[in-house]
Amino acid sequence: MRAIGIGETVFDIVFDTSNKPLAAVPGGSAFNAIISIGRSGKKAFFASEVGDDKVGSIIASFLRQNGVDDSGLYVQKDMHSPLSLAFLDESRNAHYQFYKDHYNARTMPIISLSATEDDVVLYGSYFAVNPNIRSSVKAMLQEAVTAHSLLYYDVNFRSAHIAEVDILRPAIEENMMMSTIVKGSDEDFHNIYGTADFRNLYVSRLSKFCPYLICTCGADGAYLLSPNGEWHVASKPITPISTIGAGDSFNAGVVCGLMSDREPLNPEKIARAMQLGNDYAVEVCLSTDNYIAPR
Repeated sequence: MRAIGIGETVFDIVFDTSNKPLAAVPGGSAFNAIISIGRSGKKAFFASEVGDDKVGSIIASFLRQNGVDDSGLYVQKDMHSPLSLAFLDESRNAHYQFYKDHYNARTMPIISLSATEDDVVLYGSYFAVNPNIRSSVKAMLQEAVTAHSLLYYDVNFRSAHIAEVDILRPAIEENMMMSTIVKGSDEDFHNIYGTADFRNLYVSRLSKFCPYLICTCGADGAYLLSPNGEWHVASKPITPISTIGAGDSFNAGVVCGLMSDREPLNPEKIARAMQLGNDYAVEVCLSTDNYIAPR
């Protein structure tokens, strides 16, 4: 049994409220999650691309150091690895500026996942719907579907892409149809559908695509909607140091919980895994790291 991550890699440079550099670490949504999964002791594999540069080398080395198989990391020649500047506000939430070189993005190959029915495939964000690499990502997801892997899709749709939402929505919903569990925040669903009413969305639209929907609602906790009803996992009140990686670590905790629980998939099992997701998110919010500490 493995956790398979599919997503972008970036190098995060984090600035504090006085705009002074606070940390510089490898990142990316699925990347952050797979590092936490590797640190938890689970078998993990990551599929992505990096540039043929110093940052790409740092990212590959970081995966290996944290117990993640980096053989699915494709090195793009003549491409710079992406950089992200994350500026923390007074509430310790991050505001991003991205620097990405997409010159060769359309040539990203299809990376073999060697997926099996025991694997959990974690993917999401703009990487999963980016038109430049959509055909390659879709082929990798289809391999996992054919292998009967469990697909966990974090839509993670940021406001920076709202202008593209009508173009990207079909790919988002295609991903939902391939997945067993779809996770998003109330803000994500508002960005995609113009409403944060995730319950009505599930009943009227999203339940047609996937059986299980997780919606995270900040201080109000996380909700699981299923054909068998609704479950709620409360948030823990904390004063965060940084919220970077909080949602990613939640995903990691859910995946680790699912992998550790040998029961067949059911809502109670997912709800238990969500509690571990909350624990991972709290730990990351109380540090400057994007991932949990090594176990």
